[in-house]
Amino acid sequence: MTEDQNVVEAPMRACPNCGEGVFEGEGFCEACGHPLTAEATAAVQAGRVAREGVTAKVLPAGRPGTRPTRRTEPKSPRPACTECGATAIDADGYCEHCGMRQPAERDHIEIELPGSVAAGASDRGRRYARNEDFLALAAHSGGIAAVVCDGVGSSPHPDDASRAAAETGVAELAARFGSGAAPEEATCDAALKAAEAVAALAESPSDAPSCTYVSALTYADPATGTPAVTVGWVGDSRAYWLGGGGSDAASEQLTQSEQLTQDDSWAAFMVAEGALTEAEAEAHPNAHVITAWLGADADEVRPRVRTFSPGGPGAVLVCSDGLWNYAPKPQDLVAVLAGAACDPALDPLGAARTLVRFALEAGGRDNISVAVVPVAIGTVAPDPVTPNTEHAP
Repeated sequence: MTEDQNVVEAPMRACPNCGEGVFEGEGFCEACGHPLTAEATAAVQAGRVAREGVTAKVLPAGRPGTRPTRRTEPKSPRPACTECGATAIDADGYCEHCGMRQPAERDHIEIELPGSVAAGASDRGRRYARNEDFLALAAHSGGIAAVVCDGVGSSPHPDDASRAAAETGVAELAARFGSGAAPEEATCDAALKAAEAVAALAESPSDAPSCTYVSALTYADPATGTPAVTVGWVGDSRAYWLGGGGSDAASEQLTQSEQLTQDDSWAAFMVAEGALTEAEAEAHPNAHVITAWLGADADEVRPRVRTFSPGGPGAVLVCSDGLWNYAPKPQDLVAVLAGAACDPALDPLGAARTLVRFALEAGGRDNISVAVVPVAIGTVAPDPVTPNTEHAP
């Protein structure tokens, strides 16, 4: 999520290595770790010497614009810097000798359930030092459960919040529905259980990790036997229905697609009240201020729930605002996939990759998470297996 309540200064210049915006006085690029000053370059060179057995200089702390040196408790085995080979890696993943940011497990994640019944991808993006999004998928006896959570950047440890919410939510959603709960009940209960997991992370009222939450549950309607989708959300992460599939024409996909959720945000509230037009609200500095979230500092969590009956084949798309900021309308998302000749109903992993790549190429100013769940008419539900298959980036 963009830094909701924070004011972000305009970058003064571009990193010569990756092109991302950097501020005057910074020693290293936050996005790629490239040294920006003579002192930083010297520190990198010193670190390389250290790898060869010569004592190196430690990057000085306390200079304006540079990262302070922060040491952590030693771990066994201690990871080595991929740039200089030193083992002094701080808690944020930066080498204390050369300043280079180390690759993190969550920088880019891809998940595909067995049988390609659903897939997802999450990426750190080009601007932030870590990925504060998280996604989770699980198959149940009648379909798929998917959850995407986006850490609130202005809260402490937002990456922990999003992971706790997504993992708790998807497990609870599949279990509650599998035990016989109605889809709406299971969806609401899962969101509340996720909220409890996030609230439990808070060390004090002023130290409350938080995140948004959106889920999708696919299943066969017990009354009609036809496919149905129930979505639940808190915050401004979204779910879409992308209609069409197979031989359907692009024009049919456009008319059959729609946004299934309504943002819990200042912008959505102002539009609903008639105070601003949609365009005016989206252009306002408060557009991305959310009005509901999961966390110990949140008001009473009241998940919103909606059940949708598709009129034909297609796919449910669940995503963070790192994607929909660049393609807010369902027609925009369909156009991106059509341009890549990718049908989300037939190739969910390909669709997730395509949409993440699109957001990165559009600027990648935020973390990006996308889950794609195909829904076919008249097909047999997947076996109740839950393991995820992760793909290397």
